[in-house]
Order: sequence, then C-alpha cells, then structure tokens
Amino acid sequence: MNKPPFKRKKDTISTFSNPETPSNSDIASSEDPASATIDVSAVEVPELTEDEQRDRLHLERQVEKAFYLAGKALTQLRDRKLYRSTHKTFEEYCRERFGFERRYPYRLMESTVVVDNLMKMCPNRTQNDLSADTLSQNSHEGQVLPINEYQLRPLIPLEPEVQREAWQAAVEEAGGKVPSGRIVKDVVQRIMERTKVPNTYRVGEVCQILPKDNPDLRGKAGCWCIITHVGEFSCAVQAWDGEYTVRVDHLKALNYSDAECQQMQVICDRIRRLRENGKLEVPAEAVLKCLGELKRTYLTGFEEELLSFIEEKFC
Repeated sequence: MNKPPFKRKKDTISTFSNPETPSNSDIASSEDPASATIDVSAVEVPELTEDEQRDRLHLERQVEKAFYLAGKALTQLRDRKLYRSTHKTFEEYCRERFGFERRYPYRLMESTVVVDNLMKMCPNRTQNDLSADTLSQNSHEGQVLPINEYQLRPLIPLEPEVQREAWQAAVEEAGGKVPSGRIVKDVVQRIMERTKVPNTYRVGEVCQILPKDNPDLRGKAGCWCIITHVGEFSCAVQAWDGEYTVRVDHLKALNYSDAECQQMQVICDRIRRLRENGKLEVPAEAVLKCLGELKRTYLTGFEEELLSFIEEKFC
C-alpha cells in the first residue's frame, strides 16, 4: 500500500519584540524610514571597587617597572658573574636564557642608569631614596617617568644634566604625558644640533676610557679599549672585561698607528677568549686586569710568559 507523500512543515521563526521598541512595520509605515530611530538601552558599566582600583594601580606599576627591574637584575648577574656555572660569557647566557640579542641586555642596564638620573628630578627625593618601588609614583610625585627602555635609548649618550633637560622637554611636548621614543629622539636631536661634537673615532681604534660620572665605567679609569662600533654620539668598545657603550667625551684617542692597533687587537682577543672560559681564578683575573691597563702596545717577555701560562692552564 502506497504511503501518502511526505509533506515538510514550513519553518517558522518566533519573534519577540519590546513594546517600547518600534517594529519593522512601524518603521516601514513612517513617512521617512531613513529618519526612523531605535532606542537602545545603555549598558551600565559598574564602577571599580576600592580593591579593584588598588589592584589596577599595583599591576600598572608592575608593567611600568618591568624594564627597570630587568636592567637592575641583569647588572647583578653580570657584575657577580652568576652565569659562570652554565655559560662562558654574559652575552651567551642572555641569549640562551632570555632570548636577548647581543645589545639588548646592555640597553636595559644602561637605561636603569638614566632612570636613576631622572628620578633626581622628583621633589624631596635623594639618591638614597631611589628604588624600584618608587619608580612609578609618577602621578603622586607630579613626575612623569619612562615605562620602557626604547624611550631612553636617545638619552644614553648624553650628560646627566642634558638627559634631564631632554626628558622634561619631551614630556612637555607630549602634553604632560609619557612621551614616545620618537618624541624623545626628536628632542635629543634638536639639543645635539646645538652642541654637536663630531664623532671622529673609527672601528679598530684603541682609546683610553675616561669614566667621569658614568657609574657603568667605574673602575675603568686608565683602561684601554678597542672601538667595535661607531655611533653618532657614542661608541661601542671592547675592554679587557667586556663590552660597553661609551660617549665620545668618555674616550681619549691614544693615536696608535694601524699596526699598533692590530697588535692591541691580538692582545684583546687573547684576553677575551680567556674570560669566555668562565673558570679563571682570582690571580689570573688580576693579571688580565693589569694587561687591560697597559700604557703600551706590546707585552714584555715576562707578561707574555704569564699570559701564555694562563692560556695553557685554562684554555
């Protein structure tokens, strides 16, 4: 027996309308549908509680302090050589442990020096008061401070007082807010154009370090170094114990010939390979420090014997 053909029920859509909201027919029947308006009730956003406001401020300060705390921590790791049990060099440690490119950890460390300098502009605050906890009290102290190291890169080559001048000008240009790195760079460029000193150094040149007021160069007075990169207002240099970024006014040309510079480069490479070993004992470190303060371009017979002995012992 044949069954009657199946008849599909028509799909239906139930609609619910708000009596206060105009329906489609109301809009269609209006004289000008294009001018019809639909009232939408505003969603009320609850205000932050006191606990939420406190949490927000705390978290914001953690974000603002992140680069500063990282720079301080890296400085400790480098100065105390806490990487020596697993890595030969600080650069290798930073690359493998944190994924940092070669110059980035140094930028972080250099930026903390600038922040400490800018903090001196805070009212009623002394050098002994400077700490990571006070870094982001910007709104409370009426002082705007940087929130990332990129904003500070243009300031690193400047003298401390010029750093403060440039930062204040950048804040004013940003309308009293934290300026972008571009604004800071533009301000620094204008300042440097006023007192520009040409960088006449060249890669491979041997110079003497003049620490002056740079805390990162403390203990380097009299040390020689070899220039590895020439910037507009500073140079990257290789000293006996590592690489540094040095302003041109912190360098003194030794006026060695090209042949003499090449001789110093050989000595520098030998010292660097020993330090990369990471297992030097204190007496060996003392010998390398003495060699790093030489006032001539050659080793005496005794100095050559000492260096060769250390190389044989630790390489």
